[in-house]
Amino acid sequence: MDAHFGWAKNIAIYELDPDGHRFLEAVTFDGDLAEDGNEDKLAPKIEAIKDCAILYVAAIGGSGAARVVASNVHPMKVNEPEPILSLLDRLRDVLKGTPPPWLRKAMLKGRERAFDFEE
Repeated sequence: MDAHFGWAKNIAIYELDPDGHRFLEAVTFDGDLAEDGNEDKLAPKIEAIKDCAILYVAAIGGSGAARVVASNVHPMKVNEPEPILSLLDRLRDVLKGTPPPWLRKAMLKGRERAFDFEE
């Protein structure tokens, strides 16, 4: 995990639950990704992560972050380059315990909420 969201040439997508993780796909992006102000480069990336709950990035610009959040994806900044599997292992450990409310909500993305109210 070592790229700015707008400049990333690849995004690896994983499925994660408290028991482990599974690689789903790697999406590759072409073109001049380092060009600042080129919002068109974000559209295919937003489309690629639309079903994700969390996006790990080394950095993300304001407009990119706003578009990611508007897609109901929670961006997580990583302060220094780190192997993806290390991030997944730490996140899995958090899921095994008592995840914070924002993470519980993020992990429910795309699932129907069920409320069980006692009468």
